[in-house]
Amino acid sequence: MAQPELNAVVTQKIEVAPGLMVIRVVPDGWDLPRFAPGQFAVLGLPPEAGRSNLADTEDTPVKPGKLIRRAYSIASSSKARRYLEFYVTLVHSGALSPRLFYLQPGDRLWLGPKITGTFTLDQAPTDKSVIMVATGTGLAPYMSMLRTELAASAGRRFAVLLGARHSWDLGYHAELVTMEQLSPDFTYLPIISRPAEEPVPWTGRAGYVLELWKSGELEKCWGDTPSPENSRIFLCGNPAMIEDMIGLLAAGGFTEHSRKKPGSIYVERYW
Repeated sequence: MAQPELNAVVTQKIEVAPGLMVIRVVPDGWDLPRFAPGQFAVLGLPPEAGRSNLADTEDTPVKPGKLIRRAYSIASSSKARRYLEFYVTLVHSGALSPRLFYLQPGDRLWLGPKITGTFTLDQAPTDKSVIMVATGTGLAPYMSMLRTELAASAGRRFAVLLGARHSWDLGYHAELVTMEQLSPDFTYLPIISRPAEEPVPWTGRAGYVLELWKSGELEKCWGDTPSPENSRIFLCGNPAMIEDMIGLLAAGGFTEHSRKKPGSIYVERYW
């Protein structure tokens, strides 16, 4: 079977921190389909594509003639349909991410024509507050949701609880701070787990993202307690964080959502 044509172009690459980047991808000669904020697309590159010099050496070369493909959550607004934006972490021993990090603006790659996924805002009733909990690049689908819906959802409360190791790993930090300043309906609570490694003293919250929930930080900001009756929780990121959060939330009456049994917690497990 012939290898699919590289049908898209990188138009922007921003290295947020070592091993973290934002890239924008534009289809070449075809139109992006409509999608819902929170969904994902598939990116691909051939095995012969270059690899970042930050990555590990490949012990077992990838079989030639077949694209290396992986799914990535879309970070751009569903209204900005000229491009797709992705927030990517470098997996040093990975097959695709070291090749994505090697790309520069103007380079070609493969973009799957189908966008899919069920981790979307339309699962949550519009009369419920939305609490988005993430670590690392698990923030990506939330950026799409906020960029699409925040300005048009006056009166509906949104919050992002974001955990990272260092301050420089808090992706989209400036944009989220600006969103909070401009929208009375949005709360941003970042936290880092390694404040001792900061080049200047860290004055923000320190610890793990679960501690934001345990300490009632959001409750202090909102003036009331998030509950299954008034809120819906989205979880995306480190699998251990997700399972620990589900356990914490269960104590407050929150339950994981499924098609057969609707609940108040929506989970994206992509690791």
